Amino acid sequence: MKFEFSSGGVVIRKENGKTEVLVCQHSQHHGWVFPKGLIGDTDKTEKKEVTAVREVKEECGVDAKIVKLLTPVTYWYQWEGEKRKKTVYYYLMDFTGGDITKHDEEMENVEWLPIEEIEKRLTYPSDKKVWEEAKRLVIRS
Repeated sequence: MKFEFSSGGVVIRKENGKTEVLVCQHSQHHGWVFPKGLIGDTDKTEKKEVTAVREVKEECGVDAKIVKLLTPVTYWYQWEGEKRKKTVYYYLMDFTGGDITKHDEEMENVEWLPIEEIEKRLTYPSDKKVWEEAKRLVIRS
C-alpha cells in the first residue's frame, strides 16, 4: 500500500453579478474534477499551498489566490495493481487571471460553470464532498 498527498483548488470567479466555479475533465479517466496534483512531485520541499496554486495554473491555465483551506478528503484507489490511500488538501481560491484555453494536456476540457451546475457535473464522491463545504462558504460571501 502506498500513501499519496495532493493539493488543489476550488476556484471561484465573480463577474457581472455571476458566480462561477472552475471544473476540469481529466484526459485519462474522463471524470470531471477540481484541479489537483501531487505535493512535491517536482520539488520535494514544495509546500501544499504552492502546489495547489501551481496545479490550478498548469492544469487549467488560471491564476488564483488562496482564500481558505477546506477540510481534506481521503479516498482509496488502485493504480497498476497497487492499493493507494490519497489525501487531498483543497483550498477555496479566488480567480485572479489567466485563460482556460491555456490548460495542459492532462485536462481535455476546462469550464466555468454556475454554482447550481457543479454538483451534477462532478464525477467523484470526494470532489462532491469538498464542493459541499466550498459551496456553503461561497454562498455566504
